Amino acid sequence: MSTILQIDASARKTDSVTRALTESLVKTLIGKDPDAKVLVRDVSQGLPYLDEEWVGANFTDPAKRSAEQRMKLAFSDTLVSELKSADTIVIGTPIYNFSVPAALKAWIDQIARARETFVYSENGPIGLLEDKRAYVLVASGGTKVGSEIDFASTYLEHVLGFVGIKDVTIVAADQLMADPANRDAALAKTLELAA
Repeated sequence: MSTILQIDASARKTDSVTRALTESLVKTLIGKDPDAKVLVRDVSQGLPYLDEEWVGANFTDPAKRSAEQRMKLAFSDTLVSELKSADTIVIGTPIYNFSVPAALKAWIDQIARARETFVYSENGPIGLLEDKRAYVLVASGGTKVGSEIDFASTYLEHVLGFVGIKDVTIVAADQLMADPANRDAALAKTLELAA
């Protein structure tokens, strides 16, 4: 049985392009694998930001962490566990001011952990989350995905690769203020990819 991790980052609950795209893609993936388990993580209401205590706990040897340090990392441990258990990750995100929403950046900060999702080696960092596939569904009002002012899709592709997820597909519903038809094209592409 496969596991799909669906991450929604749009502040909009209704009329959200990225939520429509993630819902459509996940529904299609389940149609191909009816026994798939779906974990939904909606980060839009915000996640804890890293602070000094979190950083201290994270860089303490796990065997030497205090009860307080383990508590400080408990939520991060949950997010990392969700990511590790997933075979397919579906991330729906708008571009806010040329980048990802702060809540999605907070999720990234919580899951990009040395010794958990990557390790340092003498040749540089090595991602530990291999053999996973990710779909990044991106919507924007004016920013063209893949352009020199898109700091969202390229960043997400890099971060996912950093933790070992190299099979990343970007689907763009971009420049919707200029061309609302891009929404329908992106929806059609998600269905085509899932098929």
